[in-house]
Amino acid sequence: MKDLDDDMNDLVIRTAGPGDLDAVLAFWKSAAEGTSISDDREGVERLIARDPEALILAERAGELAGTVIAGFDGWRCHLYRLAVHPGHRRRGIGAALLAAAEERFVRLGGRRGDAMVLDRNELAQHAWRASGYAPQEEWSRWVKPLDGRPS
Repeated sequence: MKDLDDDMNDLVIRTAGPGDLDAVLAFWKSAAEGTSISDDREGVERLIARDPEALILAERAGELAGTVIAGFDGWRCHLYRLAVHPGHRRRGIGAALLAAAEERFVRLGGRRGDAMVLDRNELAQHAWRASGYAPQEEWSRWVKPLDGRPS
């Protein structure tokens, strides 16, 4: 039986490129909780065109095992779409993705990472807490879709 250290030795963390988009979108349908209005090819293409290092992938044996979006707008460090394939969970992939995202933020001058985590996703909440994140109770997220869709 492989131990966790062996699992981490064959893990590759890299940024996504245009050729990864279809695989990422398919991956999110099976591995990510919830959906976003930007979960389409156009939205992810725009992300990569604007910030080529924002979408970080974890691969094991050439297969997509996890993702995180580490967006930095020059002011805030935003984390989205932390997702790990169900067959690869609890092996340190989420922590490795967050470490890569945090290293990126520090390199860019970021001071604090924030994450959007669904209230109903208790599994995700556990993973975020294990990585040192905590809910900021005094804030609520306010949204307004810009395409006329209801929020």
